[in-house]
Amino acid sequence: MLTDQKLFLGHRLRRLRRERELSQTAMAESLGISPSYLNHLERNQRPVTAALLLKLAEKYQVDIVSFASPGGHKTSPEALVEIFSDPLLNDLGVPRYELAELANNAPSIADAVARLYRALRDSERLQVMPESDDPRSLVTPENWVRDYIHQHRNYYPELEEAAETLGGALSDPLSVAEPLRRRLKEAWGITAQVMPQSAMGNLSQTYDAERRVFLISSQLRAENRTFALAYQLASAEFAGLLDRMVNEAAPPDEGIAQLLRMSLANYAAGAIMMPYGKFLRSAEEMHYSIDRLCGEYGANVEQVCHRLTTLNRPNARGVPFFMLRVDPAGNISKRYAGEKFPFSRFGGTCPRWNLHAAFQAAGQVVTQLIETPDGHRYFTVARTIERPIKAELAGGLLAIGLGCDISYAHKLHCAEGIDLDHAPVTPVGPACTICPRMDCAYRATPPAGRKLAVHENRKTVSPYPFVAESSSTAQG
Repeated sequence: MLTDQKLFLGHRLRRLRRERELSQTAMAESLGISPSYLNHLERNQRPVTAALLLKLAEKYQVDIVSFASPGGHKTSPEALVEIFSDPLLNDLGVPRYELAELANNAPSIADAVARLYRALRDSERLQVMPESDDPRSLVTPENWVRDYIHQHRNYYPELEEAAETLGGALSDPLSVAEPLRRRLKEAWGITAQVMPQSAMGNLSQTYDAERRVFLISSQLRAENRTFALAYQLASAEFAGLLDRMVNEAAPPDEGIAQLLRMSLANYAAGAIMMPYGKFLRSAEEMHYSIDRLCGEYGANVEQVCHRLTTLNRPNARGVPFFMLRVDPAGNISKRYAGEKFPFSRFGGTCPRWNLHAAFQAAGQVVTQLIETPDGHRYFTVARTIERPIKAELAGGLLAIGLGCDISYAHKLHCAEGIDLDHAPVTPVGPACTICPRMDCAYRATPPAGRKLAVHENRKTVSPYPFVAESSSTAQG
């Protein structure tokens, strides 16, 4: 069975039909259905059946799983709600249902709106104007690549299959790094060497293609040296596949193309070190214990947490985790999710989430139950990690936040002994400018589009009390 849920895929049907330059009558005839029925399907007035999906696969060679995947478009209704809550747009009063229709029925337009908004935010943050006449230069590389990853739900079947075959062949219970080093030398003539940091300058690793020498800094931690070897091996073994994936993604410039290729090679490196099937079995058997998985695969906390967000293989899925990596200043440098991500896509994280408190409990595992404004609850884990490279070069600690829907928490080692039905729950929200929670002492900015309820004779817990949408009286 493809899915137990009704599939409303009107925008994808319409896009497929237009890409093939077919009329509704012509496509309907090829699928053995009436034009009026196809019209209903394209307008999401009827769900697409499994039988029709099979016909689409037969007639138009579509990948059924990708076509029917709920993660098929990038910009969600929630992301559009966040965008249209900005002071620049909130006076328009666009209702949520219209934004949902835009995301579901015109995903390309929704993507364009999100790209324009992100470019505006980035240009304001950086206070720069594009050096090029091409307005796409306003799109920052990290956001373009992050969108690409989100579009694919942080899962790449072809890379997984190739990496699983290679990783399985290199399995060695005594050493993770040594089989990688040997494979580089024997299959590709690449010699790996560890060099003093003084000889590396500001590099942590570099490949000299002319001499076929891969140099690794002596200051890289052991697990990161292993990952470096896996990255270089993935770059060599999967060069053709990586090139094709980047070309198909059609990044707007060479810099973004290189960043995307590096991100895909990083993904493949993790998949080589932790082959999908074996890693999923280990994760289930070890109740997703991060420390035990680190020991089993010679990986560090960040590598294991990232790998946990990629377990989205159809019919062999793991717990759907989301993950963030932040520095002490709150800058987000990684944001991954296999499915729903409960925090703001365009802003920071809620200060009530204990991801930030992890810095005050360095080295400890901090768990927390959180509830988002829509009533969904998540079990989260936060802990600090050391940067990949040692000494003064790297600076301080980073924090990793990992979480999943509370319905999966019973499967996790770190939730053992916690009464999930009665444990305290912390209300959290998206970025302050769009958070609807009224009585929050942590609010840093007033909410966009809401009328403040400040009074000279009263002070409230929240520094920015505001009027509820359904009420003309202030609450605070």
